[in-house]
Amino acid sequence: MNDDRLRRWRLILGGEDAEGTGIDLSGVDEKRDKALDALYGDQDRKGGLGGSSPRVARWLGDIRGYFPASVVQVMQRDAMDRLGLRRLLLEPELLESVQPDVHLVGTLISLNQAIPERSRETARAVVRKVVDELEQRLAQPTRQAVSGALHRAGRTSRPRAGDIDWHRTILANLRHYQPEHRTVIPERLVGYGRRLPQVSREIVLCLDQSGSMASSVVYASVFGAVLASVRSLRTQVIAFDTAVADLTEAVSDPVELLFGVQLGGGTDINAALAYCQTKIENPRDTIVVLISDLYEGGDEDEMLRRAQAIVAGGAQVVCLLALSDDGAPAFDHDNAAALAALGVPTFACTPDRFPDLIAAAIQRDDLTTWANNNDIQLAAPTVDG
Repeated sequence: MNDDRLRRWRLILGGEDAEGTGIDLSGVDEKRDKALDALYGDQDRKGGLGGSSPRVARWLGDIRGYFPASVVQVMQRDAMDRLGLRRLLLEPELLESVQPDVHLVGTLISLNQAIPERSRETARAVVRKVVDELEQRLAQPTRQAVSGALHRAGRTSRPRAGDIDWHRTILANLRHYQPEHRTVIPERLVGYGRRLPQVSREIVLCLDQSGSMASSVVYASVFGAVLASVRSLRTQVIAFDTAVADLTEAVSDPVELLFGVQLGGGTDINAALAYCQTKIENPRDTIVVLISDLYEGGDEDEMLRRAQAIVAGGAQVVCLLALSDDGAPAFDHDNAAALAALGVPTFACTPDRFPDLIAAAIQRDDLTTWANNNDIQLAAPTVDG
């Protein structure tokens, strides 16, 4: 084994007597090792960070210099429990030392009620920084996908003369070209209405506030703001635990919306769906996106009946077990299978896929087929109802 691989193993193993690499570290590697040991080593040993805010702040600054951003974020998450970082995050000086990411925002939102007044502005600045970065990454593809879907959904094959899209009509009828007349005889006209209705589709984002859904809530809040900015959409955001909170008035500002969320409570999906049902004005034009791991604390049978009633009323319903980059979530498999049997596609979705998902729903595409075509694993196969 070459020296570089031994050096890496030495950093991984931590330098205990029996680790067997025989490698001594120096320079930056020695500093990296001390930073790792402070987090993952024996916390009772001298030199540990303990609960010291200044030491943790220095450590946070050190790891940003020694490790890439992806590793820093993992170490920060591990430090939440091992170093008591959740408590220390209530101090503004420490907050300024942390590298902001989606997981940190989730932690701050869960601590919302405990954040002292002196730290609130710093906490909001951290959340705003992450939200702005997410909007910059996600807003344009979302608006582009949604706007395109709205226009395609508004296309008609029986347009009035002034509404014919001649370019698309000719392309659709090239096989009917008549050489002797040197023209195309269109059998199908393609066009757009003169304008889209003021509200063409209604989207209801129903967000589970339980602690395990923190990253999903952050992403959903950003998407809610982006969708609300599309004129032809009416977007509502409903958050729930054992109670239901309508956050639609704050939807234009995802930071305000996030600080209206109360992460960490119980779960009553049935009550949330019941409220969403009252907010549906045009079922045939409504898409209900339930974002939940489906661990129902209320009446499961009534929850399923409620979902069935919404689908039977004509609205589209899709359940996202997660809306995050974290991979496959833990979820209630029985409830997922039951929803799938009702015709509710149920799967986890990454933020980068979400714009195309909403576009497919707007066009009334089969979302099970869409998921399969995008290599998204369904929680259970849906059946036609």
